[in-house]
Amino acid sequence: MTMAIAKQPSTKQDILQHLLKIGQASAQELADALEISPQAIRRHLKDLETEGLIVHQSVPAAMGRPQHVYELSQEGRDRFPSRYGEFAVDFLDTLTETLGYEQASSVLRKHWERKAMEYRVRLGKGNLRDRVAKLVELRKAEGYMAEWYPVQESDCQFILTEHNCAISHVASSFPSVCGHELEMFAAALQNCKVERTHWIVNGEHRCGYLIKEQ
Repeated sequence: MTMAIAKQPSTKQDILQHLLKIGQASAQELADALEISPQAIRRHLKDLETEGLIVHQSVPAAMGRPQHVYELSQEGRDRFPSRYGEFAVDFLDTLTETLGYEQASSVLRKHWERKAMEYRVRLGKGNLRDRVAKLVELRKAEGYMAEWYPVQESDCQFILTEHNCAISHVASSFPSVCGHELEMFAAALQNCKVERTHWIVNGEHRCGYLIKEQ
């Protein structure tokens, strides 16, 4: 634990917990939620960002300059104990030792194919914009900080971004799951081509996908 967090553990931990719960927030939104002055919140946010526990991005505001929106970094998320990723990696290790790599990969592929069919049913057969929006909501419900936007106001090309990875521990040890995930998006959305634009496993701060109607 750094000295900055040790001095005021409750306030900074409250900020981290709030961001974990809601995904993203501006300094003003955090100040309102935690009933702390905006000036104090910004000092804490600066410390937390220096420590690598949060990151920010600039988003357009209705009026004036773009505002900063904050969210947890992977290091920040790792501050909250979770054994699910460790269990999944151990399970896949055991599966590989028992069945061999090819058979284990086949099991993983079957899992993602089933997930794609589940997504396809839930997304329905609306236009691509509506299906991408629904997919993002499904991903949010599964623990991803996901968002989407059209490419240059297009109705046939969209960017889907995930600022965290709910299976990061698995992906680090078994990067093939990311390939299956890419195939899953394409199968779920139907008649679309999905290309990876950013990849957390490669050290980038988000996973990004370009979705194009075919």
